[in-house]
Amino acid sequence: MNKTDFVSIQEYGLPKFKSELLEYTGKKRNEIISGNSDEAVVIRPENDNVISTSSVQFLEGIHFDLTYTPFHHLGYKLVTAAVCDIYSMNLTPVQIQIDIAAPNKFSVDMLKQFYKGVQKACEDYNIQHTGGDVSPSHHILVASASATGTGDEGEIVRHSGATVDDVICVTGDLGAAMAGLRVLLREKKAWQETGSDHFQPDLDQYEYVVQRQLVPRARFDLLEGFKKGSIRPGAMAGVTRGIVNDLQKIGKRSGTGIKLYSPAVPISYEVRNVADEMQEDVDKYAFYGGEDFEMVFTVREEEVEKLKAEFDDFSVIGKIVDRNNQFMINTGEDRTIKIDLFET
Repeated sequence: MNKTDFVSIQEYGLPKFKSELLEYTGKKRNEIISGNSDEAVVIRPENDNVISTSSVQFLEGIHFDLTYTPFHHLGYKLVTAAVCDIYSMNLTPVQIQIDIAAPNKFSVDMLKQFYKGVQKACEDYNIQHTGGDVSPSHHILVASASATGTGDEGEIVRHSGATVDDVICVTGDLGAAMAGLRVLLREKKAWQETGSDHFQPDLDQYEYVVQRQLVPRARFDLLEGFKKGSIRPGAMAGVTRGIVNDLQKIGKRSGTGIKLYSPAVPISYEVRNVADEMQEDVDKYAFYGGEDFEMVFTVREEEVEKLKAEFDDFSVIGKIVDRNNQFMINTGEDRTIKIDLFET
C-alpha cells in the first residue's frame, strides 16, 4: 500500500467511519427490534424462549499476531469465538456487537477488511451484526464481541448435565489449530531471520491447518443433527482450550469422572505431518492445543447410531464414569494416565 493510500481513522473522521460501518449488518433477524442506529439492542423473545449472551476479547500480541493474520480472518475468528459458547448450550445466536480500539498505524481500509470478515461470519452463522463502538488506542488493536442467542429453555444443554455411562463424542478432528499456529510461528521466525521486507512463505502443503488456525468455524451443523434426530445431549462444550481442559470442565461441573480413549481421538494426517516435522508429540496438539472450535458432547450410548443417521462427522472418544475414577486417559498401550480432575 502506498503511503498516499493510507488514511488513518483520525484523518478520515471517526463519525464518518462509524456511519459507514452500518452497512456490515450480517443477516437480518426478526427477533431484533432495533440495532445499529440505537444506543442499545432490543430483542423480542418468542413464546417461552430464553436469551443467552457470550462475550470475547482479542488483544493484539496476545490473542493474534498481525504478521500472519489477515484482518478479514481476524474479524471472522472473533465472531466464531463469540458464538461458539452459545452453540455449545444448544441455543441459536441471533445478533452480535463488535467493539474495537485501534491505533493510527492501521488505516481505514485495513479496518474495513476486519468488518468484511465479521460480515462473512455473520452471513455463515445467520446472525445480525447490530453495531458497536470504535475508539482510538495508543499502541495495540483490541477487538471484542458480545453475542446474544435465543432458544427454548427446555432445550438448554449445560456443562453440568453429563451422567455416568454417557459416551463422550467430539466433532471433526483435533489439533489442527495448534498445528497451524506452529507453522505460522516457524515461518515468522524465518522471515525475521532474513531481514527482508518481502518474504512469501510457501504454505500450500499446510493449507488445512493454517486455515483451521486463522478461520475456524463453529459447528452449528451439529445442532441441526440433534434437532433432526430429536436428541438432547447431556453436556456439551466448545473445544476452545484443548479437549482435556474442556472435558475437565464437564467432569467438575457434572460431578463425574472422565475416561478418554487416546487412540480414538480424531487427528488428521495433516496435523500428524506437522507434529513430525516439528519433532513434537501430536497428542499434545490434540489434547491441549485449543482453538479448534469443535464440539465435545455426551449422549446415551443408544443414541449414537441415531445421531449418525443425521450427522456423521463425530467420533466416540470416551465415557463418563464415576467421580472416584477422576480423569483417566487410556493410551491403548496397557498404560493409563491419571489427571486430577478437581485441581484448580
